[in-house]
Amino acid sequence: MNERQTVFVGLSGGVDSSVAAARLIEQGYDVVGVFIKVWHPDFMVCNWEQERLDAMRVAAHLEIPFLTCDAEAEYRDEVAKYFIEEYKAGRTPNPDVMCNKQVKFGAFLRFAKEHKADFIATGHYAQRIEDNNRVEMHRGVDEGKDQTYFLWTLSNEQLEYSLFPVGDTPKDKIRDEATRLGVPTATKKDSQGICFLGHVDIPEFLSHYIDLKVGDVLNQDGQVIGKHKGALVYTIGQRHGFTLHTKDTNRGAMYVVDRDIDKNTITVSSTKPETNSSDVIQISNLVLRDVLKKGDVIEAQFRYRQAPFKIEVLEVENSSLEIKTTEPVEIPALGQSCVLYRGTHCIGGGIIS
Repeated sequence: MNERQTVFVGLSGGVDSSVAAARLIEQGYDVVGVFIKVWHPDFMVCNWEQERLDAMRVAAHLEIPFLTCDAEAEYRDEVAKYFIEEYKAGRTPNPDVMCNKQVKFGAFLRFAKEHKADFIATGHYAQRIEDNNRVEMHRGVDEGKDQTYFLWTLSNEQLEYSLFPVGDTPKDKIRDEATRLGVPTATKKDSQGICFLGHVDIPEFLSHYIDLKVGDVLNQDGQVIGKHKGALVYTIGQRHGFTLHTKDTNRGAMYVVDRDIDKNTITVSSTKPETNSSDVIQISNLVLRDVLKKGDVIEAQFRYRQAPFKIEVLEVENSSLEIKTTEPVEIPALGQSCVLYRGTHCIGGGIIS
């Protein structure tokens, strides 16, 4: 390179983004640390001030400039409101996917471009691999930490501008590296959950925006066997969050197999709901970074950390897809993400509709 390229690194205050920044410095980039400020509701406490302080400490330790990207509006309007509206509509949202789309690779990427950066980088466990003059996103080498599931919405253009410096390394090695580098966040625990939820569970959060009412839990014979917090907040396949009145010491897990939003009931069964060979699954809001055609057999995931399974492509349209699974898998809920893979190559995904 005739001149050094500039990378804006999203510094969250965690260990992964800290090591990502350190690696990019070592690779010869001009690195700028950026804390992305997001939204949280007034009735909850969010520790963003502490996270920003941790990010500032990392930037000072690495001797790089530090900026703050205000993405409150995008987070409130495109992530939190989406989260609430999807539940209102009886669907199951994925706010982590939407946060990546609208905030980290939306507002933050625009912020970086406005400041003339050549790339953005994050601490995601994914790999950016260049092949035949095109950029592909592949799974992180740490199977337990791979985060490509949450990145399926990225367009080819967004991927061109994005770097994932830690995706080629297992998490324990990243922590070791942070310790060797003296990074202030080397021993910090991984963040859990969604910032705007904090330590509050989903029904409690949604109760501020939706009139949730306690309802009946039914068995498959229609008998009332328990109570739930509001049918809207349950997902097909869920096995917790409701109370059963019947006492059976030999009973195993009970799964939600049906919901009646109008009657505010959920139905549970000891049999996990699974797809069969005749089920056709509709995918909308399709994003593809590779060619996909009718008859292709590839792999997919409906949930994070779900074991990948094979699907057959039945139809491909501009923004939609019809698929069927080639083996029984847990039935997905409307609104969940279906993420598509060819081996380790994440080629895109869509929303189960």
